[in-house]
Amino acid sequence: MYQLRIYTLRTAEALREYATVHWPRHIPSLREFGVTTHGIWTDHNAGAHRLIALIAYADGAEPADVTAAYMASPEFAADMQGFDTSNILNVEELLLDPTATSPLS
Repeated sequence: MYQLRIYTLRTAEALREYATVHWPRHIPSLREFGVTTHGIWTDHNAGAHRLIALIAYADGAEPADVTAAYMASPEFAADMQGFDTSNILNVEELLLDPTATSPLS
């Protein structure tokens, strides 16, 4: 199952730090929880301060359970070390089902 995650950050500086330091740390640690990162983008509109990530969960995984376990883990704490999480104003999570013709199906 795929998920689009959209993070809204407080400032351009918070977005830059999250996009260049902390989210890249998530890639290998998420992999340990069976989550594959397919891409990370920033919103083209510079004033939006949004980071968008496309991830996929292992077959049969319950996304909410995996997310809760990951966020309670020492790996997540290490990934976020030095980042003020109050700079994340919102996280939108959209579960996606690929169509039969999707290259990522």
